[in-house]
Amino acid sequence: MTKKTTRRNRLWPLFWTFCRIAPITFGGGYAMIPVLEREAVHKRRWIKQEDVADVLAVSQTIPGAVALNAASFIGYRVAGVAGAVAAVVGMLLPTFLIVIGLSALLLAFRDNPKAAAALQGMKPAVIAMIVYAGYRMAKTALVDKSTIALAAAAVLLLVLTPLSPILIIVCGALAGIGIGAWKHRHGIETSPRRYYADPDYFIGDGI
Repeated sequence: MTKKTTRRNRLWPLFWTFCRIAPITFGGGYAMIPVLEREAVHKRRWIKQEDVADVLAVSQTIPGAVALNAASFIGYRVAGVAGAVAAVVGMLLPTFLIVIGLSALLLAFRDNPKAAAALQGMKPAVIAMIVYAGYRMAKTALVDKSTIALAAAAVLLLVLTPLSPILIIVCGALAGIGIGAWKHRHGIETSPRRYYADPDYFIGDGI
């Protein structure tokens, strides 16, 4: 089977996987992290566990919704440009259809106490999913004292200052570059090594 054929065969799984993830991303893109991790890492083996933090970091630092950016990033790794398109369409289609349907029902059910109660019940569940996702990401992102210090500093800046999250992310990237350069000069390992037994593990180009 050629590489091109392999990519084509992965388009439908990409579309269908993100089509199933999209309807449960209540609360934004971060709420989908546990589901994305289960599907892309453990079930499909499209990315490694430690790559989840990288995917989300890149998705957060470029324009657009985190969920769509993550879908396009993973789709591109798996099947190139066509994979990115399939993943993004899969992520967009259910949400688009749900919004259209809810728009038609909004006026009829906006004052319904059961609907309001259901939304109130979803909010704590979404918070739990985000906290769980943060915990899982921390296991691969906080690898030494410097990364822990950067994370603590970022939290303090977010809580205590009006600085934009984008600016904090940029500062974190610059700090990471500086710390990495300092470690390199002193012969210190800058990051955990990542080994991939399968040389064709990543099908996409260039990432």
